[in-house]
Amino acid sequence: MYVCLCLGVTSRTVAEAVAAGATTANAVAEACGAGSECARCRRSVRAIIDAAAAEPGSTEPRPG
Repeated sequence: MYVCLCLGVTSRTVAEAVAAGATTANAVAEACGAGSECARCRRSVRAIIDAAAAEPGSTEPRPG
């Protein structure tokens, strides 16, 4: 599914950026471009980051 329509970035590409260490929307934007143009997709990018952090075995702390 496309997350960033401006640059044609998919959720898989964002998830790969997160898996490679991007832990903020700005870091994802630097890694793959998602959220770097109009920023409408930033909410979706943050949701992907949060979902990755909530996965078992993740090294990111869970909010709470």
